[in-house]
Amino acid sequence: MLIQSRSNPKVRALAALKEKKFRRERGEYLVEGVKMVSESIAAGCEVTCVACTEEYRDRFAGALVLSRQVFEYVSDERTPQGVIASVKLPSVAPVPPSGRCVLLDGLQDPGNVGTIIRTANAAGYGEIYAINCADPFSPKCVRSSMSGIFFARVMTGRAEDVLGALGGVPLVCADMGGQSAYGFKAPEKFCLCIGSEGSGLSEAVRGAADYTVSIPMRPTCESLNAAVSAGILMYLLNGAETFPR
Repeated sequence: MLIQSRSNPKVRALAALKEKKFRRERGEYLVEGVKMVSESIAAGCEVTCVACTEEYRDRFAGALVLSRQVFEYVSDERTPQGVIASVKLPSVAPVPPSGRCVLLDGLQDPGNVGTIIRTANAAGYGEIYAINCADPFSPKCVRSSMSGIFFARVMTGRAEDVLGALGGVPLVCADMGGQSAYGFKAPEKFCLCIGSEGSGLSEAVRGAADYTVSIPMRPTCESLNAAVSAGILMYLLNGAETFPR
């Protein structure tokens, strides 16, 4: 059956997940695009609903089939591809990490948050903690993570809760005043802390730092994008470590 009304309860329920309030209330978030929806299923995520336009009805058996106009109402994309799914939110309460991890402190750009999640997954940082950041499960963050959100454990909380979960794990904080990361030998297990581009790390995180490192730059450059800095440091602090293909 082709759904052609925006007032359809299932359509309205999907569209509501574009807002953080409803994501938290319902415990679900949106994943959009053929590749991302397929990868969420392959990754074993708990997919609660799939909706698509008519051209994808055979590829996603059992999906809600929406008219193009109704799909555009549900979608968060400017030029939607035609497939969207709701996925159960994983537990986001901070717990201790299993290995190297990343802490994001005050990052408000969802594109940066998503890009860091993507890079963390690629570089082998299994847990990501977020304090006062853009919602990691917003549509833009999920898109920017390029499926990294399905494989890295993302946790959010107050500074005291996150730092409590990281108790005993050395904090390596990125700061322009720190020692060069090129001469720094990271502990086997650590948490890389990245602050916002505007104000840097909060006092709570900075005060808990065990080490402070910086990326050397030419004097003509004042700073780097937070996601770029995080990517450089994640790989640099891994040393010569390699990952199986």
